[in-house]
Amino acid sequence: MLDLAALTDAVAAHGAVVRVVVAGTAGSAPREAGAAMLVWTGGQQGTIGGGALEWQAVQAARAMLAGGPDTRVERMPLGPALAQCCGGAVVWVAERWDAARLAALRPEAGMIARPLGDAGEMPLAAARLLARARGQGLRPAAQIAGGWLVEPLAAPQRAVWIWGAGHVGRALAGVLAPLPGLALTWVDIAPERFPAPLPPGVACRAAPDPADLVAGAPQGAEHLIVTFSHALDLELCHRLLAHGFARCGLIGSGTKWARFRGRLAALGHAPGQIARIACPIGEPALGKHPQAIAIGVAAAMLRDGAAETGRQEAGRQEAGA
Repeated sequence: MLDLAALTDAVAAHGAVVRVVVAGTAGSAPREAGAAMLVWTGGQQGTIGGGALEWQAVQAARAMLAGGPDTRVERMPLGPALAQCCGGAVVWVAERWDAARLAALRPEAGMIARPLGDAGEMPLAAARLLARARGQGLRPAAQIAGGWLVEPLAAPQRAVWIWGAGHVGRALAGVLAPLPGLALTWVDIAPERFPAPLPPGVACRAAPDPADLVAGAPQGAEHLIVTFSHALDLELCHRLLAHGFARCGLIGSGTKWARFRGRLAALGHAPGQIARIACPIGEPALGKHPQAIAIGVAAAMLRDGAAETGRQEAGRQEAGA
């Protein structure tokens, strides 16, 4: 998916960047269609995977930045061309972006379509993809249609709030920050509680009483409560149950959760609502090390996201049938 916010930020920071996107695969490939990276002089962000494949694409992107063409399309058979054992092939598109080119983009129905080189007027194949996006909400992965690149815009990000900047909070922020599609807000009692430097893209908020910030959280946010204080944990659970959330997880043992259930019931919350809070978070079988907890949480979030995407896609296909 085309992440316009990330592309805009990169152009603002570096003046010109090359975006490389996987526009098609055949057989076994390191990444799926739509995987992308941004390349600028002296750095890059994201990955299209594959080791040698990515190295070749980065070199091509840097050559474009040094004065090469503004658009390049390559089909790489991974075995014959790169001696990789995947056995498949990847088509990637590299485009040079600056502020003027960004300003000319015209999204439509959550999609972006643009000619590659001098491809001319929009072909029927690309127009049909846009029509399906308008009429049925179907947004296929990035692909080349009649010399045009058609791809969906990045979906709205999942808002994730991490409450607590101790060992587990730091592990969660470090593991979750690189994952696509997440907008992380990190909360604690004081600015000095957060590490420096911060993980990229994480918004930090400090308040003497963090529970006061619950009112400003989106009602569709997901929450991970890992503070240093059981009293604060309980207050956050109490306020979040009243405020609303998509998902909520609490660090703790079975004994802690049993006590919290009783206290939350005494505060007026119904058993069904209390049961929406997951405790403990993570995968107990992985252990209690902060990074092990974070990995378990991340795995659960990825599974939930994939399941939700599958349900939405099935619903769109059923509606368009």
